[in-house]
Amino acid sequence: AAQRAELSGDATAATINHSLTLLQRLQELLQSGNGSDAVLQVRAAPAADAKVFHVHQLLLGLQSDVFEGLLRNQSVLTLHEPPESAALFDKFIRYLYCGGVSILLHQAIPMHQLATKYGVRALQRGVADYMRSHLASESSQGHVVGWYQYAARVGDRALQESCLQFLAWNLSAVLASAEWASVSAELLLLLLERSDLVLHSELELYTAVEGWLGRQQPEAAVAERVLRAIRYPMIAPAQLFRLQAQSAALARHRAAVHDLLFQAFQFHAASPLHFAKYFDVNCSMFLPRNYLAPAWGAQWVINNPARDDRSTSFQTQLGPSSHDAGKRVTWNVLFSPRWLPVSLRPVYSDSVSGALQPARIEDGRPRLVITPATSSSDFAGVSFQKTVLVGVRQQGRLLLKHAYSFHQSSDEVPDFLAHADLQRRTSEYLIDNALHLHIIVKPVYHALIKAKK
Repeated sequence: AAQRAELSGDATAATINHSLTLLQRLQELLQSGNGSDAVLQVRAAPAADAKVFHVHQLLLGLQSDVFEGLLRNQSVLTLHEPPESAALFDKFIRYLYCGGVSILLHQAIPMHQLATKYGVRALQRGVADYMRSHLASESSQGHVVGWYQYAARVGDRALQESCLQFLAWNLSAVLASAEWASVSAELLLLLLERSDLVLHSELELYTAVEGWLGRQQPEAAVAERVLRAIRYPMIAPAQLFRLQAQSAALARHRAAVHDLLFQAFQFHAASPLHFAKYFDVNCSMFLPRNYLAPAWGAQWVINNPARDDRSTSFQTQLGPSSHDAGKRVTWNVLFSPRWLPVSLRPVYSDSVSGALQPARIEDGRPRLVITPATSSSDFAGVSFQKTVLVGVRQQGRLLLKHAYSFHQSSDEVPDFLAHADLQRRTSEYLIDNALHLHIIVKPVYHALIKAKK
């Protein structure tokens, strides 16, 4: 009869939910130890006093196959944990009873270690999700580098990639923090391989790398790999001369990078077309990263972005070569907050006397179009990759949330802010009701003539 009432949608049906009371009773059961049938003794060191927990095998076994196996033939169990994990064991046991736990940034790794060791997969996933969503949180010593290195150690590729992307997109902030000193050689080399690093200039990166080498004092082979990953052609000749004269790292490892420095000076001395006859320019060494310096783009703050269409223009240097230093390209940018795809634009309808069918505002999506103001023969051998950075405020810090990259063959950013709600003043994409963009144009040289052997 009860089932028939539910299926028929009987108005007298109701749900009685006392789950909160049950959780409270379970927490009280853990605190009192009433009816416990097992004892856990947790030691942070062999000579340290043990934390004692009177527990119930059924509840631990429901959450953890590991505990179920350990407690199958014994009722008193001694567990040895690192101090950081032992300090959180009461929170960990409370999760097993109540299904919830609150943690701080510095507690994420030891809590994840406990969840992993005892096979509590739901808690494992929950802590990893917490870490991915709190990369931007502010901490005194930084935490993203430590989380990356922990993720690499335990093989959590999703967390690894999230940390690596955050570090790449916010590298200038990382370089200026205490966290930079804790970067491992492996992580540094992974970052130096990337073309999506966001920072002011390649010189800023070199200066930070030289400081890292001075503190870490790695073996010569590692130092040489690091120095060879710097993109010297992206540094102006005057700055390269200064580095050769003043850099202790270059003085120590000059032989390892001599060929790269010589090639960089050649790159700046010749026209790109002439240089491409003799060298392969289709490699990372000649590709700019996402530089925030004025020569490569411009910041654009759009107040009240949901209001109407906007436009702006800016200039960039034609290319990183000193041969192109005096040549500028003007770019026009159009922003539309509610552009409608063709499929959603108003059409005439025979059924309503030829009237236009209205389109809803919410059917539109933001649009950003970037076009060069003029075409020029100076563009020969150069195409442009355009990158749009979207900054947001997270936990009080201005950070990069999205980066959209597209090639010269397309003028429009694909899927630009497709999921952003710019109509809502509290949108995570807005800072004080303004959209913060930084548009970067990266020139890419092409080998028009096959390099000579």
